[in-house]
Amino acid sequence: MDPRAQITPPSPAVLWLLGFCIRRNPVTVYILNLAFADFIYLLFMLTSALLYIVEDVSCSTLNFLEYQRPLFLLSLFAYNIGLYLLTAISIERCVSVLCTNTHHCRHPKYLSAIICTFLWALSISVIAAVTSLCLSHPHEHCQLALVSMYVLNFLIFSPAMVFSSIILFMKVQCGSQQQRSGKLCIVIFLTVLFFLIFAVPLSIQKFLQQFNYDFGPSQVVFLLVCINSSINPFIYFLVGSCRRHCSSISLKVAFRTVFEELGDNPECREDATVDTLAPVC
Repeated sequence: MDPRAQITPPSPAVLWLLGFCIRRNPVTVYILNLAFADFIYLLFMLTSALLYIVEDVSCSTLNFLEYQRPLFLLSLFAYNIGLYLLTAISIERCVSVLCTNTHHCRHPKYLSAIICTFLWALSISVIAAVTSLCLSHPHEHCQLALVSMYVLNFLIFSPAMVFSSIILFMKVQCGSQQQRSGKLCIVIFLTVLFFLIFAVPLSIQKFLQQFNYDFGPSQVVFLLVCINSSINPFIYFLVGSCRRHCSSISLKVAFRTVFEELGDNPECREDATVDTLAPVC
């Protein structure tokens, strides 16, 4: 793993806007957690890149591999939670669009927060199990743990994410929900699409490596994941500012255009605002 390209974590302004300046609803809870997961991944990749640079320019006898392994596991943790959160976002919006009157208006107040907490705990448990088995049994049990983790990602979360995103996109394009929630659904669809393009190759490579197959250089796939973790704020801004007459639209206005449109539904406006409103800047 040699991510030498320039890695820039998302601006803290993005986390600030999502956390404190955007009206809270079920989707923004997921989006805020996803932004934090992307920030963690880029932070660990930046630290790993700096260690490589220090290793090259210094004559130190320290074993940098001891630092790279925990950084890799922590970045893998952030990668997994990003996949889990994208799956939850896709399923939540798909269900809300398919069952507008029965789901959205009866969305439990803290359901999104509970699901996010569960997904963080799941990702921590998976990485803890992999770390424990790889440290105590560095061969067969470690390989089995890694394969099981990639199977969980490939056969459970990834298919659910892809199918729900496709159904969501088709339903919105063909139904009466297009004008009201089109931007949000486009954001989710594009986020999932870029995740499949930029982030999934990492899982494919690591899975094939367990069977001694090579799938391109590690530097490339890690750089692709870094691009994926950096691109989401640009998606939110571009979709939110699309078709705006104002050429100099602010980041805050663009984010609100995308993520606060759930409150435009008069039938569900009361329930949408009850879900833990954030302070409006």
